[in-house]
Amino acid sequence: MVSCSLKHYGSTDFRKSHIKIINDPEKPKSRFVGIHCIHCEDPLCLASCPANAITKDENTGLVKINSVLCIVCKACILSCPISNPHFDEDRKVVTKCDFCDNDPQCVKFCTTEALKKAKRADARRLFGQS
Repeated sequence: MVSCSLKHYGSTDFRKSHIKIINDPEKPKSRFVGIHCIHCEDPLCLASCPANAITKDENTGLVKINSVLCIVCKACILSCPISNPHFDEDRKVVTKCDFCDNDPQCVKFCTTEALKKAKRADARRLFGQS
């Protein structure tokens, strides 16, 4: 969360991070869970955007929000199964993970190596979802 907010905002404000780590001490087996955009194959956020501010790069698979085109209707937040896009109070736009232009800082600086960068097919095999 620190590396994400530092990369995008130049500060270590957890509220600015595009990845959220949920800590639930009541559930030791899933105590720390990372919530982040998975750049869906068929993104509901893209389908719900009336301003066409959300695009999916067919080569990389990355789903991005163009903050200049965003009209802040927040339909993308409501349509996302994990409500990942979030409203940036300071900039007055909806924002989300942009995968740091294919160099995700959260993965790069994760000291426990709990986060991994993988192609979708590889990640599915890793988690037994062929």
